Amino acid sequence: MRPIGCSSPSNGAVPGEPVKKDENSRRGNWGNQIEFVLTSVGYAVGLGNVWRFPYLCYRNGGGAFMLPYFIMLVFCGIPLFFLELSFGQFASQGCLGVWKISPMFKGVGYGMMVVSTYIGIYYNVVICIAFYYFFLSMTKLLPWTYCNNPWNTPDCSGVVGNSQRLNASLANATTSLVAGVSEVVNRTKRTSPSEEYWKHYVLNISDGIGTFGEVRLPILGCLAVSWFVVFLCLIRGVKSSGKVVYFTATFPYVVLTILFIRGITLDGAINGIKYYLTPQWEKVLDAKVWGDAASQIFYSLGCAWGGLITMASYNKFHNNCFRDSIIISITNCATSVYAGFVIFSILGFMAHNLNVPVSEVADHGPGLAFVAYPEALTLLPISPLWSLLFFFMLILLGLGTQFCLLETLVTAIVDEIGTDWIIRNKTVVTLSVAIVGFLLGVPLTTQAGIYWLLLMDNYAASFSLVIISCIMCICVMYVYGHRNYFRDVEMMLGFPPPLFFKVCWRFISPVIISFILIFTVIQYKPITYNDYVYPGWSLAIGFSMALSSVVCIPIYALYKISRSPGATFRERLKFACRAHPKWGPALQEHRTGRYAPMASEDTVEARPLKEKEELKEELKVEEKEKEKETERKDEISLTIQGSNGSTNTHNNPNPSA
Repeated sequence: MRPIGCSSPSNGAVPGEPVKKDENSRRGNWGNQIEFVLTSVGYAVGLGNVWRFPYLCYRNGGGAFMLPYFIMLVFCGIPLFFLELSFGQFASQGCLGVWKISPMFKGVGYGMMVVSTYIGIYYNVVICIAFYYFFLSMTKLLPWTYCNNPWNTPDCSGVVGNSQRLNASLANATTSLVAGVSEVVNRTKRTSPSEEYWKHYVLNISDGIGTFGEVRLPILGCLAVSWFVVFLCLIRGVKSSGKVVYFTATFPYVVLTILFIRGITLDGAINGIKYYLTPQWEKVLDAKVWGDAASQIFYSLGCAWGGLITMASYNKFHNNCFRDSIIISITNCATSVYAGFVIFSILGFMAHNLNVPVSEVADHGPGLAFVAYPEALTLLPISPLWSLLFFFMLILLGLGTQFCLLETLVTAIVDEIGTDWIIRNKTVVTLSVAIVGFLLGVPLTTQAGIYWLLLMDNYAASFSLVIISCIMCICVMYVYGHRNYFRDVEMMLGFPPPLFFKVCWRFISPVIISFILIFTVIQYKPITYNDYVYPGWSLAIGFSMALSSVVCIPIYALYKISRSPGATFRERLKFACRAHPKWGPALQEHRTGRYAPMASEDTVEARPLKEKEELKEELKVEEKEKEKETERKDEISLTIQGSNGSTNTHNNPNPSA
């Protein structure tokens, strides 16, 4: 069967249904399958692969983290990745439209939108900081190299002296370097130039999360640049992002390779790599290590964000998304491991110069990218060049994910509203979302912005992702039915899902997800930023952000049950869980077999496995809702249209029924 591209919007369309126009216009919107794979790689491979994965290895004893990481990838990451890709591709809908599979669970889609909104807001702030460092690297001497700047404190101690590189001979430079290292070792608390530059100049950080201070205008300007770049790349939807991603998804690997080659040639690099690969076996049995590995899989692959479903919805119906899921997931994992080699070689070099163990050379979290790495870059020859390449790489990695986050929100809005105007003016929707995202990100550019950024990072997209993924698995496998979904995948791909994926979807993945959720609750510890302890009211805000995405699920479920027909709660619940008649492939020519149209006076489409009486009942409910909407519109215009076709104006107070 020939796949239909976006150039044939009338093929298989049902007249008078604007949503169908959108479904047909998006089917096959990727120029070719390479664009989809690269875009998905750019979405999954982001900033988390550069600093979060190496940090978790760093904290959990190097190689001891690798074993649980690969186990979680195989039994949880890849199966869930394939589930979301096949889900979106089969229905050709975004994270809201796909829930025609079981309308009561549409709140899962709204939860994905909320998560994507939170991540999109603070993720672009991280990108804008990378922009800021990129612009500041356009100089002969990196400004965070020495301690003789107005923002430095007496505790600042650089790896090399302030005047070593300027006017000392090679012998004197060597002597000063040794003395400087000795001073660093003897200090009880060393503050690096890059850390003081980060805290006192870039952030000008306040003393607490409640003290906003002033807006950092340079960061605000970079935030505007970042959102503008994202909008320009998405101005024509996935067609334009598909072209851009040829560059954004491949260039980071070029930079990583350059930095890797340079890193392994530095003195002490082998010590960092040994630390990275040598496991501390006593930590393998630590549940915290397994929990960190599982959380990294969710974070790096982007499961439950809604972006995977959205990107897959633009595929051709018979595209082999099983192959894509294997390629993208393994590429993501390999990128994390590769980035670990790059960073740990640099950390080994820093440890060698400071004469300290590798385990004590770096900070955690954002500090690894904006404190430790910039400090290492100052020790490299032609440091401004390496700094430019590194931060340009961070920008591209961040933009690859941000493209898909914004497209997820825009697609969900367009699919949900579905009017002709919205479909024709999708660019306006994209611009509106970008402007709102910029405005919501302004508080993160204040002096207290880093506190809020870490609060959102730790709460807005943590255990809520676990809950969303678990409910999605339960809905598809047990409410809709695993046999039904396996037949859908076979109808789409031409072969059923492999046995391994069937077992993972039904049993292994939900169990692992449940384990992560229980572990997150039991091992909960309030977040801190260095020595700063977050106050209780800020933690309450963090939990509110986390719950705001999860609470969408029960709220919408109750709403759907209350609007469903039935004399008892059980009948309403059964009706709300039942798949919508329009669930299935978007194009009429793909609705074959169980989805073939039935000749009926009531409908031209029918959901398989339903009785005709149930279909009639559901269609009657929809017809009544349309009649109520028509009556409301007529009342506004002071003209009430009766159900029998008679017209009664405002001057006739007693209309006939």
